[in-house]
Amino acid sequence: MQKPNKRLQGQSCIVTGSSNGIGSAIAKAIAQEGANVTVNYHSDKEGAEETADWISKNSICGDPLVIKCDVSNEDEVAELFNKTIAEFGTVDISVGNAGMQKDYPLHEMSLADWQQVIDVNLTGQFLVAKAAIKEFMRRGMREKVSNSLGKIIHVSSVHEIIPWAGHANYASSKGGLTMLMQSICQEYAPKKIRCNSIAPGAIKTDINKDVWSTEEGREKMLKLIPYGKIGEPDEIGSVASWLASDESEYVNGTTIFVDGGMTCYPGFTQNG
Repeated sequence: MQKPNKRLQGQSCIVTGSSNGIGSAIAKAIAQEGANVTVNYHSDKEGAEETADWISKNSICGDPLVIKCDVSNEDEVAELFNKTIAEFGTVDISVGNAGMQKDYPLHEMSLADWQQVIDVNLTGQFLVAKAAIKEFMRRGMREKVSNSLGKIIHVSSVHEIIPWAGHANYASSKGGLTMLMQSICQEYAPKKIRCNSIAPGAIKTDINKDVWSTEEGREKMLKLIPYGKIGEPDEIGSVASWLASDESEYVNGTTIFVDGGMTCYPGFTQNG
C-alpha cells in the first residue's frame, strides 16, 4: 500500500463493491490520498466494515461511510449518492467496481444467469455513472479542488477484449462496458468530466483463490502472464488513485490494462 498523500484532499469518492478484493484496495488507496470515501457493499457487511476500519486507522481523511446498495437497482443507487452527498457535501470521484460471475457453457446458461450478470456488471455501471454525472453537473466546478468537474472510473477486465469460453455473460458485460465508458467520455469530456476504465488481469482475490492458492493452479495461470507474476489488489488501487488525481488530467476515454502483459497473448510466443 502506498504512503499517505494529499492528491485527493478535499474530495469525496464512492467505490462500489468495496467490501473486499480490488474494491477494498481502491477505497483504501483513494482514502490515503486524502479523499472521503463511501464503502459500498451488497452482502458482505463484515468485509465493508473491515475496509472502513482500516481506512479510519490508516488514512488522512475522516471516517468513511459504509452503505449497502444493489447497484442494479436505480432507487438504491440514488440513495447511495444521496447519503454520500448529505455526509460529504458532494461526490467528486465515482468508482464502479461491483461485479459478479455466474459461469456456464453457453448452451446451459439460463436467461436469469445471463441477465443477472449483465444487470450488475453493465447496467449497474450505467446507473452509478448516471448518478455521478448528475451530481457533477448539479454541483459545478470546484477549481481549487480539481481541474476536472468529476472523475468516473470503471473497473473492467482483460476480458473486455479477450474472449472467455464458459463466461459469455461476464465477457459480454465487460465488452459492453468499453463502449459505455468511451461514449460517456465523448459526450461529457467537453464539460470536463473524465471517464476511464481499469482492466485487471489475474489478481489475487477470493474470486479466483481456488486457482492461485494451489501450485498447479498458479503454474497454469502464470502461463498466461508474460511478466511471470500474479497481480495484487493494491496494484489496482494505485492506478485508481492516480486516475482520480489531476496528474492524469489529460487521460480520458481509455482503458488502462493492469495485467502483466496478459493481453499480449503469450500463447503466440513460440509462433502460435
